[in-house]
Amino acid sequence: MKFGETFTEYLRGEEEWFLEKCRHVEYKKLKKVLKKCKTTCNSTRSNDEHIISSATSLSDSCQCQSCPWCDEMFFEELMKEASDIAGCFRSRVRHLLHLHVATGMQRYMMSLRRCFTDKRQTLVQEGQILIQYITMNAIAIRKILKKYDKVHSSVNGKKFKLKMRAERIELLHSPWLIELGAFYLNSGLDKVGNLKNSSFGRVSCDYLNDDQPMMQLMLPNSIELEFDLTCAICLETVFNPYALKCGHIFCKACACSAASVMIFQGIKAAPNNSKCPICREVRVYAEAVHMIELHLLLKIRNKEYWKERMISERSEMVKQSKMFWNEQTKYMIGY
Repeated sequence: MKFGETFTEYLRGEEEWFLEKCRHVEYKKLKKVLKKCKTTCNSTRSNDEHIISSATSLSDSCQCQSCPWCDEMFFEELMKEASDIAGCFRSRVRHLLHLHVATGMQRYMMSLRRCFTDKRQTLVQEGQILIQYITMNAIAIRKILKKYDKVHSSVNGKKFKLKMRAERIELLHSPWLIELGAFYLNSGLDKVGNLKNSSFGRVSCDYLNDDQPMMQLMLPNSIELEFDLTCAICLETVFNPYALKCGHIFCKACACSAASVMIFQGIKAAPNNSKCPICREVRVYAEAVHMIELHLLLKIRNKEYWKERMISERSEMVKQSKMFWNEQTKYMIGY
């Protein structure tokens, strides 16, 4: 079955009720744009070159490196769709995980509407739908960009992928995907043969004690993703991890140190000119994501390391707090 048919079948599937307000890649519409471009460019080329036999002169692909017809509609539309998909995935996963880690009255109120269902099973099902949603749309974008390059004999499709990464909307490199993987592991699904549904293949995180801790995700269409869980500053497994807006993950204490703020002040107190220690991009701290599920996974899987790092971070935080308030007191009283 061709991917276009598979994608159409997915859009008409049982998940439609859950994602009815979420946008998808307009795969068929974009293919029609490319088809029209191919016909138009081939016709123009034939007229300009005054070739006698059009049957032998027309090539199977448009040879223009930059096509005004496509570029006006194609990339602008695709960028908007990718941005909307990334935003929908982020908001849905945030809501799902917030329900999972909420406590007390808040959790009770959020679970009222689910009182007649198996809450754990409902969360797992929603997670499966979100994994399939992000994967199918990521594959659709990859396929349509490959088609663009084939039709135009160009590399603009590959360049667009780099632009998506620069705009931080590359779908399969979202820190929320790591959080969703950690959620499955925290739910114990790796101990029951993982998920039987084909929408999510396998998730594993067996090397937290090693020098190079990794999380591995196996997605549909044999897509394998590996996420390095090493903090690039302290070179140890991330503790109390935060993902900056650029996507890089650090320990909270390490990120605060790099941004020249104290731990008790928090990462979001970093000034706007603070740069990511890896990519050197600015304005990435204000929208940092606290990866609670990943932190919980570390606490469950590597208790000794987690306890050691927690004591160390609290000790450093108390030390910084004392220094800060001593300085404030001296400033107020004048000595």
